[in-house]
Amino acid sequence: MTKRTLGGTSRKRLRKSGFRARMRTKSGQRVIKARRAKGRARLAVA
Repeated sequence: MTKRTLGGTSRKRLRKSGFRARMRTKSGQRVIKARRAKGRARLAVA
């Protein structure tokens, strides 16, 4: 049986692209702001 193509741990994912990680930097805050303006249901990885 072959492996799945996409792996990764949820802790790593949250640390890199979670809400708190985004808010830590200016550019991350811009990402959240843009997603709010677009009307996204999810602003960051839950």
